[in-house]
Amino acid sequence: MCSHYQALKEQQRQERFLRSFGINPPPLPGKMDLWPGCLGSFIRRHPHADIGDVAVPHAESLNGLFGLVPHWATDTKITKSTYNARSETVAEKPSFRDAWRRAQHCIIPADAIYEPDWSSGKAIATRIELVDGEPMGIAGLWSSLKSHSGELVYSYTMLTINADSHEFMRQFHKPMDEKRMVVILPKDRYQDWLEARPEHSMALLQPLPSNRLQAIATRRDDSLFTI
Repeated sequence: MCSHYQALKEQQRQERFLRSFGINPPPLPGKMDLWPGCLGSFIRRHPHADIGDVAVPHAESLNGLFGLVPHWATDTKITKSTYNARSETVAEKPSFRDAWRRAQHCIIPADAIYEPDWSSGKAIATRIELVDGEPMGIAGLWSSLKSHSGELVYSYTMLTINADSHEFMRQFHKPMDEKRMVVILPKDRYQDWLEARPEHSMALLQPLPSNRLQAIATRRDDSLFTI
């Protein structure tokens, strides 16, 4: 499960965002090092994409809370437990089922995610990124609700799948725990994900090949390792 990730860095952010996702980024939300409850950026299908106006972009980028806040939530503290949605239960869990049923798909841009490596017997925070250095596009769901002040608050969650047999991602988390990974979409599936109907959504939640990923332990004496 991913509770910590790095958004696109401010340096060359607009250029990299536009090149990777085909749209301009929203205003800088603040922190680039994100944990549940932090304000980050996500991409969703434009709500007016179907009207046939060439002036309307296919997608838009927004800022929202990392951790999905369902419409029935009374406050945003729920983000501490809704930052990841398991693909196996997303259609039934009260926190996520409405967003899944409505196909409120989004893509979360990230330079890296962080997971604990327990191979030494203790957790070492490890940075995971794409081998080619390009931004990740993580499959997610978004939601919105009005705050007590009438402000529209957006939020999002990352979708996860089992990684017990994934050659790369099975290295992380405690040895006896189930291995999980976020769904990192291939670039050519971004539009498919944003447009997919609920009945077609699950087929797009596939693991990225191991050879596309590399990891760097955060300690200085640990070296780069890839598979």
